[in-house]
Amino acid sequence: MLKQPIPEADLLETLGFIVPLPAPFQQRVNEEVIIENFGRKHLLLRPGEIARRLYFIRSGFLRAFFIDENGKECTTWFMGKGDLMISVYSFFTQKPAFEYIEVLQECKLQSLSWNQLNAYYADFPQGNLLGRIVTQKYYIMSEERAIFLRTQTPSLRYELLIAQHPDIEQKTSQNNIASYLGISRETLSRIRRKKLQLFRQTQNDQNPGAILSPKN
Repeated sequence: MLKQPIPEADLLETLGFIVPLPAPFQQRVNEEVIIENFGRKHLLLRPGEIARRLYFIRSGFLRAFFIDENGKECTTWFMGKGDLMISVYSFFTQKPAFEYIEVLQECKLQSLSWNQLNAYYADFPQGNLLGRIVTQKYYIMSEERAIFLRTQTPSLRYELLIAQHPDIEQKTSQNNIASYLGISRETLSRIRRKKLQLFRQTQNDQNPGAILSPKN
């Protein structure tokens, strides 16, 4: 049996769930939105560049990261299908970015420019409301991430990440995951090993006959 293709997310449909959009607004977005495909390791943004476009992820997986004073990569965000991907500071201030945005899995993106979004704010009341909601969302996400790193144990951080992105270990490297969690690769390996041991023990407890050797 042939596998059914996984449906892609759509920008207008997603925005419509947030705020019902009038037909002229939808038509304008359809006329102006750009759809592009990017391969793995492509950089949508580099430090020093200005984020001119807001990206909506139809399919694929991306991350944002910066390089610290020791030359170490520090992952700040993972984003997948149905998410908006921007450098928040650079996009909203139109000043140079401090971070990279990298494609981790081949992706299809819809995008609109900063100028187009500001025209929507001016021309449609719903544009202003959407802009406010998106800004609030990223502010809340930033606050949640700060609390996440300050208050949660490494093990719980890992569990929360897996709950949010169940297949992330198939989408990116252990180094990227460790940098997002704010831990070393070795600590991540210990956490994963402990989780695997616990899972196996639970399986054995639920089915003790499975570990008994057959009688001769």
